[in-house]
Amino acid sequence: MKKICTPIKIGSKTVRNRITFAPTVKFDWTDGSGIPIERFARHYELRAKGGAGLIVVEATCVTPSGRLAPTQLGLWDDSQIAGHRAIAEACHKHGAVVLVQIHHGGYNTHPECGHAKGPSAGLTIHGRTTEALTVDEIETICAQFIRAAERAHEAGYDGVQLHGCHGYLLNQFASPLSNLRTDEYGGTVENRTRLACRIIRGIKESCGSDFIVSVRTPGAEPTLEDAWAIADAYIAAGADYLQVSSGMGSEQINCPEGLPYTPIVWQGTEMHRHINGRVPVSVVNGILKPELATYIIENNLADTIDSARAMLADPNWPNAVLTGSSYVPCRNCKICFWSPFMPHRCPAVAERHKTDPDCVDYNEA
Repeated sequence: MKKICTPIKIGSKTVRNRITFAPTVKFDWTDGSGIPIERFARHYELRAKGGAGLIVVEATCVTPSGRLAPTQLGLWDDSQIAGHRAIAEACHKHGAVVLVQIHHGGYNTHPECGHAKGPSAGLTIHGRTTEALTVDEIETICAQFIRAAERAHEAGYDGVQLHGCHGYLLNQFASPLSNLRTDEYGGTVENRTRLACRIIRGIKESCGSDFIVSVRTPGAEPTLEDAWAIADAYIAAGADYLQVSSGMGSEQINCPEGLPYTPIVWQGTEMHRHINGRVPVSVVNGILKPELATYIIENNLADTIDSARAMLADPNWPNAVLTGSSYVPCRNCKICFWSPFMPHRCPAVAERHKTDPDCVDYNEA
């Protein structure tokens, strides 16, 4: 049996295989309430039914004043729990472990939702001048993350993923490129990761050891060694799983030439080598072909692989990896990247519709 088909223990949960569905935001699928509608449950259920071992539900905000878009999912209010419960139940029905990614935009908060606030003042991000959070505001945000995780636990999720990548709040605090503070939340790695580590410990204390805490963490920030130190702090705080992606400094790293995968995947494989089995490590970015997913796992370059676009194009892509069945490939056209002007139609989904007229994603796009 191929290793990618074998189960893996993440925290206290056994995941049936090494393929995970990475979080991808569905703009305009909800409204200002942040409440998941039934469409979300059907969307994630398709990927669980298609064979994904683990599902990570998209960036879900812990406060309305930290949203990256006015129509972002939320877990800042109890009224949102029922919609998330429907997602968790739909995924569990098909045997998948399911996490929800909890998130705060920080400097990248949408201007209709809040100020560009993060660790430091005076930076220019997307044409806006940043403001520094006070210690009291940081304390409040810490509590909001923990409360969101409690709601996720009540909804039936198996855990949460802290969004510590892609230039959002936890990444902003962890990175020396964006955190210029001189107090207990700035300077050393210990100080820069203090907020995320307090959140991890708080979730573990509140939700129990059986509740997975994953962190989406950078592979370079700005160096590989800096990213490793950040990840080490998260593990020491109790993180069960690292899902490695890009950070604020990832593009500054030169990777070896001639690799069969992207520089971001390479950074993740280097993280995997550094972590050396302390917790499982996942890699992501451009893993669109079953052969590449299998290569990464069979060569012990990571413990799991995250894929998003391959499963947006065809929810049955995991089964293609696991069994060699046919699938509709992602065209790598990237129209699904940052498309707030939904709806749009993925050409691969349109192709799938030819043989599956009831294709939910196509009919509702």
